[in-house]
Amino acid sequence: MTNKWSSRDGAVLLAVLFGLAIVVGLSRQIDYSRQPVDPTMEEEQLYLTSTTAKRVSLGFNGLAADWYWMRALQYVGRKSLSTPGGLQLENLSSLNLKLLAPLLDTAITLDPEFMEPYEYAAVVLPGVNVAEAVRIVKKGIAANPSSWRLYQHLGYINWQQRNFKEAGEAYRQGAELPGAPTWMRVMQARMAGEGSSRDTAREIYLRMYEQSGDEQVKNMARRHLLYLDSLDQREGLRKVLSTYQAKVGHCPASWKEIEPVLRPLRVAMDSTAAPLDPSGAAYVLNSTKCDVDLGPKTEVPRF
Repeated sequence: MTNKWSSRDGAVLLAVLFGLAIVVGLSRQIDYSRQPVDPTMEEEQLYLTSTTAKRVSLGFNGLAADWYWMRALQYVGRKSLSTPGGLQLENLSSLNLKLLAPLLDTAITLDPEFMEPYEYAAVVLPGVNVAEAVRIVKKGIAANPSSWRLYQHLGYINWQQRNFKEAGEAYRQGAELPGAPTWMRVMQARMAGEGSSRDTAREIYLRMYEQSGDEQVKNMARRHLLYLDSLDQREGLRKVLSTYQAKVGHCPASWKEIEPVLRPLRVAMDSTAAPLDPSGAAYVLNSTKCDVDLGPKTEVPRF
């Protein structure tokens, strides 16, 4: 049996093992040097600055960037454990995430082409620090000028802050890049005329759901889409209830009572004629207020 092992193979293996050892050693050094955390204040210090981390990574920047990225996710996850109802990416302002921006910044300083931290900065960081979210995404654009997705992220941050002019400019710049989808140009136009509309929000979250590779981000976008679709449905149901009450003088006692007038809405219904929300849960008829509420089993968020 021929031995195909070469000195080059050995060198590559040693390089990989050395890199892993550096990352493990860096992790231990950081953990050992951390200052004690006051459990009542949750005060923490950044493990290493971006510049220091890049210097001590000894050229294994990609591995070190992955480590900081995982540290950022663990940091958010650990902070969210005490939050009732679980982690909601769109609203983390109450978690006091002082280290999130520095951790994400360190990851992209080590590896400027690492796209996941930029998306996280655009989706999550604005709830903590808008200025840092913009800075990190613009840093990514400077390092990756041909990436239209970074302009999508910048457009999203500005749209969220209702800076529609800046959002439109971000989508315009991204739309001009090679490989950019045609909907980027559509988003530019939407920002100019209907930036605050429900249809614009639906388009933004639909594209985010389609483009993101992060399951947490995709789930956040899906929840927003459920919410927007439910708003449309509830508006239609309220019109039916209002018209019925004005016509007969009272609110219906059950959904079954108004089943014939519900059918033109083309909303799915269960066996009791209760209309179903986009997540498949039945809406609740509030006969006292003659209104419609989300049911207890719904997946539609209550923003």
